[in-house]
Amino acid sequence: MYRINKRALSVLVLVAIAILGMLFYIGRFLIFGGEWATSRLNPTVQSRGMITDRNGVVLAGVTDGRRTFAEDANVRRATLHAVGDREGNIGTGALRVYAPNMAGYNFLTGLYSRAGTGNTVALSIDSNLNVEAMRALDGRKGTVIVSNYQTGEVLCMVSSPTFDPIHPPHIDTLDDEEGVFLNRAIQAAYTPGSIFKIVTAAAAIETFEDVFWRTFVCTGAIHLGEDTVTCPSVHGEIDIVRGMRVSCNIVFCELALDLGADILSDYTARYDLSGRTRVGGIQTMIGNFDKAEPYTADLAWSGIGQYDNLVNPATMLRFVSAIANDGNAVELQLRKKSTLFSFLSNRSSRLMSAELARDLGDLIEIQNSDNFPGLQIHAKTGTAQVGGDRLPHAWYVGYITNPGHPLAFVVIVENSGTGSSIAAPIANRVLQAAIR
Repeated sequence: MYRINKRALSVLVLVAIAILGMLFYIGRFLIFGGEWATSRLNPTVQSRGMITDRNGVVLAGVTDGRRTFAEDANVRRATLHAVGDREGNIGTGALRVYAPNMAGYNFLTGLYSRAGTGNTVALSIDSNLNVEAMRALDGRKGTVIVSNYQTGEVLCMVSSPTFDPIHPPHIDTLDDEEGVFLNRAIQAAYTPGSIFKIVTAAAAIETFEDVFWRTFVCTGAIHLGEDTVTCPSVHGEIDIVRGMRVSCNIVFCELALDLGADILSDYTARYDLSGRTRVGGIQTMIGNFDKAEPYTADLAWSGIGQYDNLVNPATMLRFVSAIANDGNAVELQLRKKSTLFSFLSNRSSRLMSAELARDLGDLIEIQNSDNFPGLQIHAKTGTAQVGGDRLPHAWYVGYITNPGHPLAFVVIVENSGTGSSIAAPIANRVLQAAIR
């Protein structure tokens, strides 16, 4: 009897293991079935589905069973990193990310359909706006990304350098430094420079009750032990409002020293700038904020976006979008929102209070600027020093409040010069095109 019971128990254990294994497989199948079925090794996938921009312009289609791209070469190059390439080298491209949607996959019938033509995926981007951004970058390395801060739709996402997907470069001939397959909006992280002063300001406003009444003295430098933190100009007696307008390093160095690394680190993490966010379901590159020792030059530099700070452009876009949207950050999307898709995907989170968002918006508001005709713009420049003999990265980030055009933007041009002279004119050109 004992031997029979032991065998019965062994059988029950094996049955339980088999059931658990089956449930595990079914669960994996429900989650990853679309990815398995739409592998790049499956030729069926390459002959199905179409991608359009938000206005119906065909960005990728199928002709005679072969993947084709937009008719206009400029559109092909400008939308490359949003659409992807035939070989799948661009991991952020819609051809890879939305392959199950394009192929018409579902877990009941797989890829089977009577027509066998797949589905159309409409992206949120405007191909004309992408072309304008590509021309504005003029071959320089960098990225331009623009979104609707109320809906989260990304209207423009250009990464440079780029190439024509009809005539792709051979991998063996590429210079590794170019990063031509890299979508810099999503897959890169950069030293932020002075755009990080917005984060330092946010921490100071909520930590110090008297921050708007406090004054600082900028002599062009502050000495910390044997180290010196410099400011490009001598601003004299100055407060945080003017300090942000003229981007005074001394103001934000002193605030960083008073706040300390723990508080700065907490605010950076709170806004996901030292972590990740998602763009259309794609994870962005992780950022970084290292805690420096108290009352050191490293801590002072970290408060103005130097030291070891790193920020992803799309994550920064989400941050400035939240400032524009009363503190509420809508998840960035790469697909055009239909009624159903809006209901399913319009996820948001509160990054900051509405009061803090208004205070930050007032700090970065640009008054009567002839450089941005017709734009009601709130923005911050950044000139991020990257060491050696290399030119700094040029940043320009912010949003506009023109009626009917709730647009947030981030521009970064690598090793190019100052944010005001390089990145700001690019932002103006793209935004002017967007509101026309």
